[in-house]
Amino acid sequence: MASPFSTSVLLLLHTFLILCTISHSTYPGLILTVVNNCPFTIWPAIQPNAGHPVLERGGFALQTLTHRSFHAPAQPWSGRIWARTGCTYANNRFSCVTGDCGGKLECGGSGGVSPASLAQFSLHHGPADHSSYGVSLVDGFNLPMTVTPHEGKGTCPVVGCKENLLATCPERLRVLAPGGHVVACKSGCEAFGTDELCCRNHFNSPQTCKASSYSEFFKHACPATFTYAHDTPSLMHDCSSPRELKVIFCH
Repeated sequence: MASPFSTSVLLLLHTFLILCTISHSTYPGLILTVVNNCPFTIWPAIQPNAGHPVLERGGFALQTLTHRSFHAPAQPWSGRIWARTGCTYANNRFSCVTGDCGGKLECGGSGGVSPASLAQFSLHHGPADHSSYGVSLVDGFNLPMTVTPHEGKGTCPVVGCKENLLATCPERLRVLAPGGHVVACKSGCEAFGTDELCCRNHFNSPQTCKASSYSEFFKHACPATFTYAHDTPSLMHDCSSPRELKVIFCH
């Protein structure tokens, strides 16, 4: 006959296995991978939405043709990933030409300076463990980027912008480096600041916030991206239980 102690241990073990099974079926392991296919070093950055944890300290360097993988939180998480370019450390100060997050290598939850291409995520929501993702050029463009899901169920397309829009950016939207070359492409909102282009005040609704000639430049090149504030919500895709979500720069 089993002793009370061994019986208790068996009960605890049985409970633990049940909880592990429930946890696994509800929130299976999800890997986030950031890939740098650009011919230069980039500095990816991660900003969680309010109340969510900072991942990978919020930023890191990623050399050309390398990648970095890490576990997503097991609980619901939402936030964004972008890449900083042209970063340097001089006179005890770290700074980036695009996407800078306050002069820090590890952004620690801080946002970045636009213009920058953004991948947006909402992980582990709904009874089917959906992970939603999309690519936004609402805040402009600095690098080609895509999001590629692996082993998910349902609607799980590759989305993003593979085009290098720096080469075709309209003159009035260009951000130039000190050497004169184009390093980013502004949104119409950032370039001109009007309520209509920024979808502010009277224009802050799906009925009044409309595409402009500037957002259409981005949309024509990269139709599977958000290009203005009230762009169609169907561009955010729900993929059930993906094993990995891969953010690829310069795909």
